[in-house]
Amino acid sequence: MFELNKYQQKVLKNNFGFSTLRDSQKPIIESILKQQDTLAIMPTGGGKSLCYQFPALLFDGLTVVISPLIALMKDQVESLKENGIWAEYINSSQSEYEKMMVWDALKDLQKKHSSNPLLAPQGGNNSTSSLEREELPQRLKLLYIAPEKLFSGDGSFLNFLKRIKISLFAIDEAHCISNWGHDFRPEYTKLNLLKQHFPATPTIALTATADELTRIDILEKLKLPKAKTFISSFDRPNIHYHIEPKIDAFEKTLSFIKARKSQSGIIYCLSRKSTEQLANKLQKNGILAMPYHAKLTNDEKTKNYSDFMSDKIQVVVATIAFGMGIDKPNVRFVIHWNLPKNIENYYQETGRAGRDGLPSEAFLFYDPKDSYILRKFIQEGSEDLPHLDKETLQIFRQIQSDKLDRLLEFCQTTTCRRKVLLNYFNEPLENDCGYCDVCDNPPQKFKDKEISQKVLSAIVRTNQEHTSNYIISILCGKKNPKIINNNHHNLPTFGIGRGFEEIQWQYYMNQLLDLGILKIKYQGFSKNLVLTQKAVEFLNQNQELELVKYEEKIAREKIQTSKPELNLNPLQQELFEKLKILRRTLAREEKVAATNLFSDSSLVDMLEILPTSKEEFKTVTGVGKFKAEKFAEKFTDLIKKFRLENPDLKPKMVKKLVQSLRARFKRDLGDTYQETLELWQEYQDVDKIAKLRKLQKITIIGHLFKLAKAEKIDKKVLEKYQNPDLKNQIEILKKQGFESDKLRDWKDKIEAEFEVENFNYDELRIGLWE
Repeated sequence: MFELNKYQQKVLKNNFGFSTLRDSQKPIIESILKQQDTLAIMPTGGGKSLCYQFPALLFDGLTVVISPLIALMKDQVESLKENGIWAEYINSSQSEYEKMMVWDALKDLQKKHSSNPLLAPQGGNNSTSSLEREELPQRLKLLYIAPEKLFSGDGSFLNFLKRIKISLFAIDEAHCISNWGHDFRPEYTKLNLLKQHFPATPTIALTATADELTRIDILEKLKLPKAKTFISSFDRPNIHYHIEPKIDAFEKTLSFIKARKSQSGIIYCLSRKSTEQLANKLQKNGILAMPYHAKLTNDEKTKNYSDFMSDKIQVVVATIAFGMGIDKPNVRFVIHWNLPKNIENYYQETGRAGRDGLPSEAFLFYDPKDSYILRKFIQEGSEDLPHLDKETLQIFRQIQSDKLDRLLEFCQTTTCRRKVLLNYFNEPLENDCGYCDVCDNPPQKFKDKEISQKVLSAIVRTNQEHTSNYIISILCGKKNPKIINNNHHNLPTFGIGRGFEEIQWQYYMNQLLDLGILKIKYQGFSKNLVLTQKAVEFLNQNQELELVKYEEKIAREKIQTSKPELNLNPLQQELFEKLKILRRTLAREEKVAATNLFSDSSLVDMLEILPTSKEEFKTVTGVGKFKAEKFAEKFTDLIKKFRLENPDLKPKMVKKLVQSLRARFKRDLGDTYQETLELWQEYQDVDKIAKLRKLQKITIIGHLFKLAKAEKIDKKVLEKYQNPDLKNQIEILKKQGFESDKLRDWKDKIEAEFEVENFNYDELRIGLWE
């Protein structure tokens, strides 16, 4: 795996305060430094921005960042400047004087580039890593602009950029270019000309949310046929997912927020009117809340946004006009007052919470009536897409409607929420997460072979070319004209499911979709059911599945969401609040958002280290050289004074809680992993543990793999459980240059290259682990 050299490590620590890159960031940054076009799919809070901001400092020229929102540009630039990095933006919010200052910086850059042959536009040496400079040059390194600015007017801005050394184009929120994405923006379509004007300049497209259709469309629209694609895990293990019927919604919301007085949150509504009404009602009940929607004046939007970012108000009640790319890492909860449009939107919006990796909550009120409004949006909103021909428009409407159907199924599922959510993005999760409302209060399950085999058999015997309704008709023995015309009434599977009602079969099919046994394949206007590799393994190995039994009414107890806590002792909590007050005071002096100075996780790190010198302060996560020089004295003075007044306060390993969340303790070290860990500590015998737990041996080995990754057991225990042939095949493919973040890609590649099938995902995970 790509590792940083000494100079790169120094730039990373001095300017961003990090000692290492995340594993998910390394291959993306390596691809960019090799000047390859790149598509990066990373979850919100996964560190997307660093993937282009860090290379921007290693390149000689300018990095141009294309971003759709003024507020996002402002936050990003402020944060970079606080790290001692010269970044600017150009947009309509600036005064003429501010724009003039940016233009002066660009003109100065143009002069420097034209006078230095090493910095010649389009094709000069792009990397500074070989220069081993002590300090970065005082030049503009990143410029943020909106897509419409790039191709505005007579093309003068574009021509101006051509006379500057452009090292990289970074296209943020890249899903906006796709018709199939959840937030299509017509102004993004002109970006298909970017490669035409800058063929030698690498491009990175970034998004937190893109299904397979959208990913293909992004690469096609941006003319990036050879781009390397990296898809990180979509899992946000620190977010607790909770969905319940919309009953007594305001009373529950009020109680929920009042229990979290010091926590910031967002409430999403469908209409502008409801944002105003709900914000007003919360205000009358003592909650500092303000609305945010497209019809507010620019001054109102700017003030409400700024007040939220600086913690002057606790809650923003907003339409989806608020939040895309919002850079506030300490949002602790997101409430959906109404249904989002689809699972991509739900994932994107809930992803505003917990970007710093600390415990956070996603709460959705489910009201089926919202779906009627959303279907109307799909029909009427698609009228604003004049660039689509009639047939494509119909396909667009059908796909958006199908995505809404999947969201409704997600809201009603009795399967682990995280499992369903990740499966939607083709990321299998083999065990329940233990950190969602379904796992908090699991329904009764039963072992099944027969029901699942009947469904799969009917799909296979009809060549995987039909919809769920068609398959249900086959199972229930319905002789409709299409079935008779296809001669499917003579299949052995015809009528084998007459013991169930149609709604029951749909109930079980939805579970098979949730479990990743089935998936939907779009063919024109039709969404057909097809088998996944997991289904093939289920059939070949005669396995059992755990399904939830259908009942006409499933009685579920009312669920109370757990309040996320850091489990600080009273002294730590007192110091934590003092650190937040100091951060807020300094942020006001700097005229930036508080979390642009230091994230909550940086403050938690200070609680562990309790730094009393500049050198100790530099070891805090997120503190680079620039921030240490500027702020160390103020924070260390506060901490020294507090420690003198409270001699019992000693450094605590609070940081391990943060690391544990990032290491997926909440998901991977649930009850089942804890039980395996305790048995391993006692016996250190896989066969015995498997027998005691009545689980397969390979399942226990899979547990050990995750325990080792979480640094709960010695990684060496895995070595004797590795499949040596499989390990060798993986090493061969790595040497040939094959790489992927997806297990499915590795499995398909190994099966194709070496004609083997006798291994499973647990063995593959262990083989890939280093």
